[in-house]
Amino acid sequence: MNIEKIERNGIVCAVVHSEKVVITDPQSALDLMLTAKYDIGTKNIVIDKKLIKEDFFILSSGLAGEILQKYINYGGRIAIYGDFSHYTSKPLHDFICESNRGHDVFFVKNEDEAVECLCR
Repeated sequence: MNIEKIERNGIVCAVVHSEKVVITDPQSALDLMLTAKYDIGTKNIVIDKKLIKEDFFILSSGLAGEILQKYINYGGRIAIYGDFSHYTSKPLHDFICESNRGHDVFFVKNEDEAVECLCR
């Protein structure tokens, strides 16, 4: 795993790159945020959806809720990028739309959009 530091508008983001899945459960998600905090100096995480266990996108698994609640509780923010169009779940689409209206969790198409969301 490699974490790249990107700064825009005085706000720092940690862009995560890896060859394998990085977020598999709430603890691994929290570990990632804390690593970014200590190594890069931010709790703003930008990550490709491919680096998150697929169960995250099955809302009934509860994984997304647990992970995102931990991020919010610890003052973290996350922008997940990738192609979400193949998901047919209406609750997931509603969740993505609602998240994108907030300030802490974003689902976007590419890395640049993800960084922009967190650096506004």
